[in-house]
Amino acid sequence: MTQRIMKINRAPVLTLWATVVAERLGFDRDTALTLGKSVAGLNAQAKGQRLGIFEKPKDPPAAAVSKAHKPDEQFSVAILGRSVPTVQTPQGVRATTKGKPVDPASVQRYLEQKFGQDLADVQAAMEKLAKAYKPDELAAKAYTLYEQFRPIIPEGTRGWGAKGELNLDTIRALPK
Repeated sequence: MTQRIMKINRAPVLTLWATVVAERLGFDRDTALTLGKSVAGLNAQAKGQRLGIFEKPKDPPAAAVSKAHKPDEQFSVAILGRSVPTVQTPQGVRATTKGKPVDPASVQRYLEQKFGQDLADVQAAMEKLAKAYKPDELAAKAYTLYEQFRPIIPEGTRGWGAKGELNLDTIRALPK
């Protein structure tokens, strides 16, 4: 078992959690990785808008749909309360950034770099938490669960992407 507390910023934690949630909701691993990365990006964009760093996009994403999609068809998928723009590619559904499909291998490398040797333990704790809920229940509660275990940024810490403490015991204690 890994250390109980690790220093990490919130973006990779949210990326991994959204990936785990997407897998629990039935998406394959590669699709889930791209959805996870996009959820974290959309959250960062929303925070930047609240702080006045970014402008709001002119066209909000469409609502999520659940049907078979034609090659190159663009649609949205709802994950953690975010409407993630996606496209049907020959490799499967992929979240998009600026209209281009996200590469799942690059997301995996990102997670490996940010979590290092702790990735497997953190992912296992998150998977156990996700499996404690039926998929529809998890879909409704996923962001609230994240808010309960996300890294705690110390009071007075400034700067974009500041590291906080992620406590694995908190994640492990959350399953109902």
